[in-house]
Amino acid sequence: MFTGLIEEVGILRAVRRGAHSSVLSIGTRAILDDLKVGDSVAVNGVCLTATTVDAGGFTADVMHETLRRSSLSALAPGSPVNLERAMAADGRFGGHIVSGHIDGTGAITAKRRDDNAVWYTVAASPSLLRYIVEKGSIAIDGISLTVAEITERDFSVSVIPHTAAVTILGGKGTGDVVNLETDIIGKYVEKLLRPREEPAPAGGLTLEFLAQNGF
Repeated sequence: MFTGLIEEVGILRAVRRGAHSSVLSIGTRAILDDLKVGDSVAVNGVCLTATTVDAGGFTADVMHETLRRSSLSALAPGSPVNLERAMAADGRFGGHIVSGHIDGTGAITAKRRDDNAVWYTVAASPSLLRYIVEKGSIAIDGISLTVAEITERDFSVSVIPHTAAVTILGGKGTGDVVNLETDIIGKYVEKLLRPREEPAPAGGLTLEFLAQNGF
């Protein structure tokens, strides 16, 4: 589990591409003090497992499903990436519950300054927007942010200077694709409230079956 508070911006050192997978080599300094093989690291919001660790960084395998769902497939050597280690049990929960399991991607359609803040508008599919609510939480490239506005086509966030400076979001602009993870609580609530689907009886519909299912 992660909090969406980015610890460091690392650099993609190399990419080894397979037929439907990749191995990322990521250069980092700040998170290496206790990083070991098998640890989870969120890379642009995507939960990956460190498979090797050296003095200058770590490597991680990326499977087909992750490449399909996220923007990691578009990364090239030299790309900056947001990094966050899994939350420590004794740490402060400063952001929101971030699983590192990306729901999909969105595209930045507008960027404007508002005094000391910067507003980003991100277009997303209806299947993602249904879980995004005004003043709720959203993880953009792994950054915990608050939704300021939402429409049927997009949503907007207001980013403070510190967040823009210490993450890769400050360098993003119109047309850039970002990873999105919606608030996991909404997805669980929807699942629990969905009526249980009962199979029809083998012999066809009966009055008893209809009554049991609210007809």
